[in-house]
Amino acid sequence: MQPESSAPEPITIAFDVMGGDHGPEEVVRGAAQLSLETPHLHALLVGDRALIDAALEGTRHSGERIAVHHASQWVEMSEKPSLALAQKPDASISVAARLVAEGEAQALVSAGNTGAGVLACAKHFKLIRGIRRAALAAVYPTQALHGQKQDPFSLILDVGATVDATAEDLVAFSVMGAAYSKIISKNPDPAVALLSNGTEPRKGPPRVVEAHERLSRTPGLRFIGNVEGVDIPKGTADVIACDGFVGNVCLKMLEGIHETVLELARYAYKEKLLWRAGLAMLSSGIERIKQVTDWEQYGGAPILGFDRIFIKAHGRSRARAIANAGKVAAKAVAKDLARSIEQGLPS
Repeated sequence: MQPESSAPEPITIAFDVMGGDHGPEEVVRGAAQLSLETPHLHALLVGDRALIDAALEGTRHSGERIAVHHASQWVEMSEKPSLALAQKPDASISVAARLVAEGEAQALVSAGNTGAGVLACAKHFKLIRGIRRAALAAVYPTQALHGQKQDPFSLILDVGATVDATAEDLVAFSVMGAAYSKIISKNPDPAVALLSNGTEPRKGPPRVVEAHERLSRTPGLRFIGNVEGVDIPKGTADVIACDGFVGNVCLKMLEGIHETVLELARYAYKEKLLWRAGLAMLSSGIERIKQVTDWEQYGGAPILGFDRIFIKAHGRSRARAIANAGKVAAKAVAKDLARSIEQGLPS
């Protein structure tokens, strides 16, 4: 007789309910959706209790899988993160990070102020041994499925947390990104690259050249060398490491291209019958583009380098994206992402 497979260990995700462009309702709806879909996942909703209770009242959910922790303050998207956190000790993002650090939850999800999220984690979480600075990663769509990947997304890091990255940081970013790709994208052997102004090993500033030399000698990492900006949307690499300044510029450019393409399509549809007919003929291809660039299916992007999991959802996230961010966070917890990162670092 075959033994029954054991059920997954329960995992609790802390949600910063007050973060995001659409208010507490969407975060609550996303957590409620998660409570119904995934029996082993529990949600700890952190924020204004009255607003959370009101949102839960009109939302179908599993009461035994949702708990509420009151936080009387929150950080607005427009606020300066360091000043806001100093003036608001009971801000929901800070309280949620503290609860995760204390073991009340195993991971944190927020669609709120990115800087405040990074600073809250830096205050309450610990850096993984061997990591000097954390990195904010971004998930971006590529042209097609690449290699053995099971999704069309790749990862670029850092995109804002560490502006002046050293060669040591770039090596760490590469290892962290590879570990995340293996666990979340189910890519057993991700291709890792450095972003530079040329593919030759000696191209780029000294820190990139030094990182190239180190990564070439890092065991267990499929380092494919340098890539250029044109390679980012092609999916040439599954993980691209760079400093936070360059990464943030690239990220904003990718977002701008996506929005411009959609706006041009809308303009063409409205202006001329001939263009409208052409768009109709290309409808299947356009639908494919929409599927590939649908960031909501991925949920969010990680802050990597801490001993606890933080998934930063997009500020415009609706319930579906919030629920998916919770699933990504739970997967990272279940597969012990932090330990995978530590094991992959060069000794």
